[in-house]
Amino acid sequence: MRQRVFLFITACILGGLGGAAGSILGNAAGRTGLFAGGMIGGLLGASLTGPIGRWRGWIGPERVRATALGAALGFLAAALIATQTLGSPVGPVLSTALIGIGALVGAGPRRGT
Repeated sequence: MRQRVFLFITACILGGLGGAAGSILGNAAGRTGLFAGGMIGGLLGASLTGPIGRWRGWIGPERVRATALGAALGFLAAALIATQTLGSPVGPVLSTALIGIGALVGAGPRRGT
């Protein structure tokens, strides 16, 4: 159970930090760069969840790709919701949970321990 919680939190943090860092770097190219940088950075950050989860022993080696893909897809869903709910802090903050949920779905059923 703890491993799943750590995987969820890691995915949320990596996706959020990647999106923020990408937006900061992309801002130099204007508004389009801001959004493109945020998307690229967030996708890269969320995708790191798979290798980190494997390194920490939270997922098996056969689930690295699926976990990374699930986190990336969760980030895309979170970004869509966040950009549509910018008038309130609730939407962007809660949508970040979709990154973690995507990682958990990609990781598959819990391993027996």
